[in-house]
Amino acid sequence: MSLVWAGPIRAGEISVAAASDLNFAFKEIVAEFEKKTGNTVKLSLGSSGNFFAQLSNGAPFDLFFSADIGYPKKLEEAGLAESGTLYMYAVGRIVVWVPKGSPIDVASLRMKALQHPSVKKVAIANPKHAPYGRAAVAAMEHYKVHDTVKDELVLGENISQTAQFIQTGGADIGIIALSLAVAPAMKDTGQFWEVPVEAYPRLEQGAVILKAAKDQKTARAFLDYIKSPEGTAVFKRYGFFLPEKTAHDK
Repeated sequence: MSLVWAGPIRAGEISVAAASDLNFAFKEIVAEFEKKTGNTVKLSLGSSGNFFAQLSNGAPFDLFFSADIGYPKKLEEAGLAESGTLYMYAVGRIVVWVPKGSPIDVASLRMKALQHPSVKKVAIANPKHAPYGRAAVAAMEHYKVHDTVKDELVLGENISQTAQFIQTGGADIGIIALSLAVAPAMKDTGQFWEVPVEAYPRLEQGAVILKAAKDQKTARAFLDYIKSPEGTAVFKRYGFFLPEKTAHDK
């Protein structure tokens, strides 16, 4: 069977706006795609809500990978996305993370770890424009700890900055994406407890090719690579559910 993402004869170049939870997974995927096809991918990472606002105002990206499928759906409804390209590529998960050396036993305390006496600051992504921030708030409310810790919250611009806050001591504990927690850069420097998926709304993550895309052919090739067994294997390794999977059949 020939592989649809084998790449055009003329090397293309695309600009990709991607949610920060994809930081480590996408660096692997992009490197492999570039190696296989000779194309170039310019990757910009940030919060999905901020990207949505920029794309609504004509920001020059070819593809948008959001941590909330609602944003690319809205772009499609507004006529700013290529019809039929909307694709749910993953379902995200959240964890409570502490750095190594922390006095907090996050595995046994679980969400109550946020209320540990040593905690002065709790990092989450800004729920106004970061889907992982909204998930964090929902989980805290589910476990009835939000009211006791809300005054200690420090908000990251996106989920990567949130993780950096805890890593660098700007916060004592935080709620971040599982995809960041299992990456080598963070796995060796901390420990985490995975929040059960029923504690927050399902983090359905979606991608779309934009009407403004300058290189539609390469954009489609990249999206095809994301859908390929090689692409989905990377997502799985970084702790995402694949779209057809649920919490019960991971």
